[in-house]
Order: sequence, then structure tokens, then C-alpha cells
Amino acid sequence: MEMIKKNKEYIVTIEGYNSEGSGVARIDGRAVFIPNALKGEVWHIKVLKVTAAAVYGKGLELLKRSPERREPQCPYFSRCGGCSTWQMSYEEELCFKLTKVNDALNHIGRQTVTAKEIIGCGDPLRYRNKGIFNIAEIEGQTCFGFFRERTHELVPVEHCLIQMPLGEKVSRAVCDFMNRNRIRPYHEEDGTGTVRYIFCRSAVCTKDAVACIISARGFGAFTQPLVDELRDLCPELTGILLCINKEKGNAVLSGDYYTLFGNPDLTDYLGRNEFVISPQAFYQVNPKQAEKLYVKAVEYACRGETDTVLELYCGAGTISMFLAEKFREVTATEIMPEAIENAKANAERNGFTNISFLCGDAAQTAAHYRDAALQPNCIVVDPPRKGMDEEAVSNVASMEPDRIVYISCNPATLARDILRFNSRGYLLEEATVVDMFPKTFHVETLVLLSRNT
Repeated sequence: MEMIKKNKEYIVTIEGYNSEGSGVARIDGRAVFIPNALKGEVWHIKVLKVTAAAVYGKGLELLKRSPERREPQCPYFSRCGGCSTWQMSYEEELCFKLTKVNDALNHIGRQTVTAKEIIGCGDPLRYRNKGIFNIAEIEGQTCFGFFRERTHELVPVEHCLIQMPLGEKVSRAVCDFMNRNRIRPYHEEDGTGTVRYIFCRSAVCTKDAVACIISARGFGAFTQPLVDELRDLCPELTGILLCINKEKGNAVLSGDYYTLFGNPDLTDYLGRNEFVISPQAFYQVNPKQAEKLYVKAVEYACRGETDTVLELYCGAGTISMFLAEKFREVTATEIMPEAIENAKANAERNGFTNISFLCGDAAQTAAHYRDAALQPNCIVVDPPRKGMDEEAVSNVASMEPDRIVYISCNPATLARDILRFNSRGYLLEEATVVDMFPKTFHVETLVLLSRNT
């Protein structure tokens, strides 16, 4: 059998997608990943890289086109690294994401139960209520945009079609101000300069909008002129903050916060509930889809007795209040103190007296409640992309809830953790996929695990 070699050219048929949306073909039994290729297409490709784990290629000529191929609306597609599915019809994107989740459940989690449904997004454009724009210097001018994939090379972006427009407007105003006043952006190589990122978050159901300038240092005498200019050019802003972040690395919302104008928090609604969100608190970037996700999570949680529920990784308490409408008692925990303060205030604001919030690590909190002989009917978890650690899984399972609802933005770590719960007596009963992040390869999944009695 001839070995696949770098720089050699082949004619291939695309059989499916990898987890990041690249087309997958097979040459001599080996998977070859070709970006932007669609299932069913025939391509003339060139092999760019051969490793023990995978082979990477580049499409030279499209010989047979898929009926699901679309001309990308975004002029930055394939350059900025933010989106990965503009070349697909939305129907094909949903099929790709549903298959991605089920492949993870099957191949990583060794599950036979699959997700039968993916809940699509009514409008897949301009849905992101939160934008973080990178700031860098290009040919002596301060620009904003996004880093090219797997690099710190800035791709200037004037109009991002998945972001709400305010973030671009604020970023443009800050960059123009910096250029006129010769304020240099932060340079991570030597730690000089000022601005690192622009962070904007807009409410969907109210007019609140907050901008946060993340900088290595303050602006001194330029502070008030910058605030005045932002208020003049971006009158939609209800709050302007400065975050002094001196840390090396990629951490964005880290450091000390200073309110320069207005209210640092924003108010928004999910379902019937009103939420006040601080800049540091987690809040879903696509609130309309988040509401669909939470409704489904409550449906899973209520498949039995509804006396008590424990929620881990509760953020600002958004899911907690959906659960509190159905359960007699809700206990919710989160490691971020700012988020817990938001959650307590939000529960009080909406009149909930049946929710208790505790600030703490998920594994330690679960152990605390286990040792206190708490045995909730249901436990709901919504961990970050890395999933749950082994200790957290063990402590959750040791409380022996009838069911566990697991919400995940990473199918691979979800599948891994389901296996861990399997070994502790929990079986996958049902799964649903929600498209929270159109035009990207990211996807949200929720599953229902039931105790095998």
C-alpha cells in the first residue's frame, strides 16, 4: 500500500465532517481533513501535513459541488478564525452539529442512546450579545478585530455578522481615539502599551449596553476625554468600565474594575425573570436560544419528584430561577463571588424565596452537601468546556439523585463524563442539541441521566 506523502495530490470524495467542520475524506484508509469541503463533494486536493494521528489537506479544485454549498456572506471567513460553517446551508450546519454530538456520544462515550433533535436558531445572524475584540497595531495604526486561528495575528474586522453592532462601533471609536492621541495598544512581547481588548455586552429585552476597556494600565489625563467621546459617538451605552489587567497570557476579564460612566451592570430578561448581570458574570451569548435550552433542561429535571434540586456551576442564577418555578427548593452553587452576588440579587428581584446560593468549588460543594445528608431529587450541572473533574462526578453521584441533567458546550468532555457517571450507576436516557452558536462549530447539548436502580 502506497504511503500518503506531503505535497502529493489526490482526487477524493468527502464522506463527512470532523468536530471542527472540516470535510473528511479517506485515502488508503486514513482520514484526511480538508477545510471548507462539504459532505458529498469531490475535490482535487493537495496533502499539506502528515502526522501519526491525522492527515491535513487543502482543496485545489472543486470537481463536484454539494447542493448545500453556499457563498459565504462574511468577507473575513476562513481568515479571522471565528466562524467555520459559512460555506454550508443552515440545514447542513444543523445536520453537522447533530452528527458531531452523536459521534462523540458513540465513539468517546460508548453510548447507544443518541440525540434525536437539534433546536435551530430562528435568526442565525447578529445573535451574539457579547463581543470581545482584540486590539493590536498594524503598520503603525491601532486596529480591532479577531486573531487568525491558532495565532496572535490580528485580522481587522469592520463588520462581524454574528456580533451585535455596538461592539464594532465602540471598538472603532476607541481605536480612532488612540490613533489621534498616539496611545499605543498593548504589546504582549515586552508588556508596553495600553489597550488589550474591548468587551461589549448588550441586553436583548432592554436597552442596556455596557462597554469595558481592558487595558494593561490607565489612560491618565486622557480618561475623561475618552469617556466623553464614547458617550457622544455611542449614546446607546448605559455603562463604561475600565479593567486594569496586568496578567500575561490570554485571560481577558481579569484584574481590577473601575466604573467610568453609568451602571457597570446590565438588566435583561429570560422568560418571565429579570436578571442583572455584572461584567464578570457568565451569561449566555445567545439569550433567545438560552431560553429554549433552559426550558428543555427544566423538562428533563422534572421527570419525577420535584421536591429538591441542586445546581452546580449556576453562574448568575439564570437556570436556577427556571428550576425554582417547578421545584419546592433549589440550592445553587458557583465559584465566582461576583456571579453569586448577582444570583442572590436576581432571585430577590424576582421574588424567589425558595433558592439558596453558595459560593464554592463544584466538587467541594457537592461533598459538603453529601456529608450533610442532602439527597436531592435531581442535580443540574452546567460546567465550562473542560467538563467536570473526577472528584466532582464522584461527589455528585454519591448523593444518589434520581436524575442528573448535564448541560455542555463541549460534546467530547460531555461524552467522557457520561462514561464516568455510567461507572457510578447512571444511564443516559435522553439527549437534545441546541444551536447556540450559528456559523461556528460550537454547539450546546443537554442530557438526562437516570439512576439505574
